[in-house]
Amino acid sequence: MSTAAVYLAGATASGKSALALLLAKRLGGEIVSVDSMQVYRGLDIGTAKPSAAEREEVPHHLIDVAGLDEAFDAARFVRLAKRAAAEVHSRGARPIFCGGTGLYFRALFDGLGESPPGDESLRAELEAAPIEVLLNELAAKDPAAFESVDRQNRRRVVRAVEVIRLTGQTYSSQRTGWGAPSQAPENLFCLTRDPADLAKRIDSRVDAMFGRGLVAETERLAKRGLRDNRTASQALGYRQVLEHLDGGTGVAETVERVKARTRRFAKRQRTWFRNQMECQPLEWPEGESGEACCERLLGMLG
Repeated sequence: MSTAAVYLAGATASGKSALALLLAKRLGGEIVSVDSMQVYRGLDIGTAKPSAAEREEVPHHLIDVAGLDEAFDAARFVRLAKRAAAEVHSRGARPIFCGGTGLYFRALFDGLGESPPGDESLRAELEAAPIEVLLNELAAKDPAAFESVDRQNRRRVVRAVEVIRLTGQTYSSQRTGWGAPSQAPENLFCLTRDPADLAKRIDSRVDAMFGRGLVAETERLAKRGLRDNRTASQALGYRQVLEHLDGGTGVAETVERVKARTRRFAKRQRTWFRNQMECQPLEWPEGESGEACCERLLGMLG
């Protein structure tokens, strides 16, 4: 049996994790998470982290590998992901990379390029500027980055403008080979859903997260330093709940804000995977079982 890696990308709530779990069971595989927030210990409910039972069924990698007092970036992801894949191969198993963080996929395939290190004084100046000013500058100087960046994520907007000012070049050109879609490795699939179906799945997922205790989880994490972690504190759901805890919104309004932000995020993910990576599309129709979708995917594997 082949041990060639399988790569399963797609928008949040599209069913990637469930499909990867089924696939791993059929192939004797192990799952490597490609998720920039599941790496953090404690961010469980809001990141839809696989359960302990699921991790017992199938080994998972790159989950709970960082504390809230640590920085985690694409470079660290690539190092750990390559190490995990080598370990999986050494056991004669098949790595199944699964997640929705497009930057991490491209970093794994194409490298990270030569973006300069941060400049403390410039970073402080940019962080003090209104987000609207930063976005206007980014739109004028690098329309491609403006279209792809999460405009609600101040940290990423600041970094993009910082790189442009430091180098005099566009942020989107700073990564090696990123001017065109990534050259797809074998067995790279993008899971897609009808937009209306995906929106319903997002709404149901968010309701379930709040029902399982997302507010209480965020309160606990805030006491452990969540607000001080510039990456983790921007995670969808946690960011909005922190605003709620600070008195900015009521619970009902917070739930609706998380739903709306997640739908917009999923739209950006779909655009990213369509334009940045040459994936094989895998449509999961509403009403089709996971087993049936897995069977179709098995038939597409090289």
